[in-house]
Amino acid sequence: MADAHALHGSSPDLPYRIACLCDLRDEQGRILLLRRAKAPNLGLCSPIGGKLDIAHGESPAQCAQREILEEAGLHVPIERIHLLGLVSECAFEGKGHWLMFVYRVLGTVHVEPRDMREGRLDWFRPEELDALPVPETDRRIIWPLMNAAEQQTAGGRPGFFAVHIDCRGKDLAWTVEQQTPGT
Repeated sequence: MADAHALHGSSPDLPYRIACLCDLRDEQGRILLLRRAKAPNLGLCSPIGGKLDIAHGESPAQCAQREILEEAGLHVPIERIHLLGLVSECAFEGKGHWLMFVYRVLGTVHVEPRDMREGRLDWFRPEELDALPVPETDRRIIWPLMNAAEQQTAGGRPGFFAVHIDCRGKDLAWTVEQQTPGT
């Protein structure tokens, strides 16, 4: 059976998928994370998100909006969904290539912690991230870039980053292709 979320023309051995990650914060500055009960990242904590509905032509921002509604139960207007970064991963877990749009929801949100089909949704202080089980790519690469982009630019919006991560070897290799941190 073909992977419904793989891009047409990608390799069956390493299909290419497009997804979004959504960074939501509460009034205390805590980060909403999902301790995943399913692959990928089974047992690890990551931002909510998911694969684009390629069959219906969903945009990355629409995907983020839908995933926030499905996983957090919040309707967030597109205007509050800011593109913070682009992450391309080559051979993640040896199972596929990913292109991920990383979004920050502007302003604070309120979500009650709860268990759901995807795992456990809960709030964590930024300083707790180091002690949490998170994907190595998140810990070493994505979170530091998100933190740098988090600083507001002169226009009052977060910055931006683009990174390519090569997961093929025993050691991660990455190239920051673009970075516009706030000032």
